[in-house]
Amino acid sequence: NPITLSVVLTSLALGTIFTVSSSHWFLAWMGLEINTLAIIPIMTQHKHPRAIEASTKYFLTQAAASALLLFSSLNNAWLTGEWSIMDLTNPLSCTTMTVAICMKLGLAPFHFWLPEVLQGINLTTGLILSTWQKLAPMAILYQIAPTLNTPLLLALGLVSTLVGGWGGLNQTQLRKIMAFSSIAHLGWMVSILPFSPQLMILNLTIYLIMTSTMFLMLKTISSTKISSLATSWSKTPTTTALSLLTLLSLGGLPPLSGFVPKWFILQELTNQNTTILATTLALSALLSLFFYLRLTYI
Repeated sequence: NPITLSVVLTSLALGTIFTVSSSHWFLAWMGLEINTLAIIPIMTQHKHPRAIEASTKYFLTQAAASALLLFSSLNNAWLTGEWSIMDLTNPLSCTTMTVAICMKLGLAPFHFWLPEVLQGINLTTGLILSTWQKLAPMAILYQIAPTLNTPLLLALGLVSTLVGGWGGLNQTQLRKIMAFSSIAHLGWMVSILPFSPQLMILNLTIYLIMTSTMFLMLKTISSTKISSLATSWSKTPTTTALSLLTLLSLGGLPPLSGFVPKWFILQELTNQNTTILATTLALSALLSLFFYLRLTYI
């Protein structure tokens, strides 16, 4: 129904706008809840058991994360008397808030829902889930970055990049590969967030552009498996060539645009005397680049 679809899409947009523009924890939580409830009908519009299963997993995970986020903000308000997002000063609230947002984003080790959910839905909904749904939690992380526990963020970022690299190696489903790609990119963003939030915004922008491009190309050539991607060369050579360039850019291969944020992040981490972390992140990028290159050869 067009009216229902317009209401759902408007709610999806408003939920993110509420969260991004709010300075009060209750309004931010309300925006995240509207966001979650609005995408469920989009995920279940095709009455397929996998879509229903994916939407159920998504709803349960997001509801648990929202409950934890509300608990963190209530706990902080109880101890400090402040509901402002910028005044997150209680250590327990900081830790639980970080865990809640990582669950919402799908960062490792809270990533198990993301590949399964993305595999169960179509490419259009997967595009929304991988791009638009990341904006609200990332906006909260950006605002509370100065008060967060830096070693915890660095650990989560490092684990996410390694899991994103290893997890995509043995996959044949393109949506699962894109899910692990998302986990790895989010790991890079979280790793640089305590030191340079501006670099996190740059990385997020390039990730959104490249991921949107990739999903739209996969939708154009109707490809969800590696085998179907291999046969698309004879049908749409231009689109397939562009999709290969996009994959390599996602992998961070110079001189493509995806290399720029990784280069800046490694440079900034080295300047902050976290050379071991920078080296491990660079090595984990090779894992991701391996399965992107494998898709390119196919």
